[in-house]
Amino acid sequence: MVVNQLRAAAGRSVAAYPAPQGPAAYAAGSQYARRVSIPSSIHRAVFAPAPSHPFASSTCLSSVHRLVHSSSVSSRTLGSQSQTAKMSTMPATCGHNEACCNIPPVVWQGYSPKGAYDEVDGLKTYVTGPEDATKGIVLIYDIFGYFDQTVQGADILATSHAQKYRVFIPDWFKGEPCPIEWYPPNTPEKQRDLTAFFQKNPPQGVAAKLPEFVKALEAKYPNIKSWGVLGFCWGGKVVSLVTSGDANPFKVGAQCHPAMVDPSEAKTIKVPLVLLASKEEPDDKVKEFEDNLKVAAKHVETFKDQIHGWMAARADLSDPRVREEYARGYRVVLDFFAKNWDASPKL
Repeated sequence: MVVNQLRAAAGRSVAAYPAPQGPAAYAAGSQYARRVSIPSSIHRAVFAPAPSHPFASSTCLSSVHRLVHSSSVSSRTLGSQSQTAKMSTMPATCGHNEACCNIPPVVWQGYSPKGAYDEVDGLKTYVTGPEDATKGIVLIYDIFGYFDQTVQGADILATSHAQKYRVFIPDWFKGEPCPIEWYPPNTPEKQRDLTAFFQKNPPQGVAAKLPEFVKALEAKYPNIKSWGVLGFCWGGKVVSLVTSGDANPFKVGAQCHPAMVDPSEAKTIKVPLVLLASKEEPDDKVKEFEDNLKVAAKHVETFKDQIHGWMAARADLSDPRVREEYARGYRVVLDFFAKNWDASPKL
């Protein structure tokens, strides 16, 4: 009975985390060495992580993760010529000002990063945006690390708004992101490896390191006077934790398709926050999270026809609708940041 209750609760509270679409494998330099295609499949797996699993909180009842892979990913050969989609013409339903936020055409094949890699505080870090920017954004990737879709998102954040930003993606996994081959976790070996990965990379650990990392950024990039933070999935959990702490260095935050939404965490967040959920985040948890946010500004929205990961590694940018909502998501974040960067933290 207890096990069944745990599984049921975990199924409600833990977002599905299938393998990403169209991934680029992590490489030692600024280029990606290979592409991996994932065959069409539907998978389910349930496993019990060790008690020290970093996501073993009240949200997932400390013992069971339910990971569901339900996708249809066609194998694609990526050509050398970049292919682009027209800028989304979605109505301004979220209050963003389309005139001041010009998202460039979204590239869905052969993306060429606009930035470069640097080393900051001992971490390889993707850096993009104008050198004279006075505002910086730290982007926390999902568990799959550097992917074209995520890197392109950083480039969009850097230069698509009237307010320009320098954007940084530190490599918290130090060249060892979660291998896509582990998804779906349908064997004991994969389940063991995945559990070990989360134990090695708890979001609490990254949240604790972020204040010092920002100090290292400030020393190396002195033009930047203030900071925002954005996290995808696993990175969304990091955002909740760091913006709740006394050492929080950020003035504004964003979470996109956050992992394991925990409404109790919203009560202690100290800065204006935008949360963009997918159809796979539980509606009741998202609504409770919004209600618990006691900050000067907040925007919570669910993209009802998008999967968990549509703004990062799992974005299937060959799909026109995904491209539209991928671009719109970044517009919403940029507009929220522009309006609320200097807002008073709390109500």
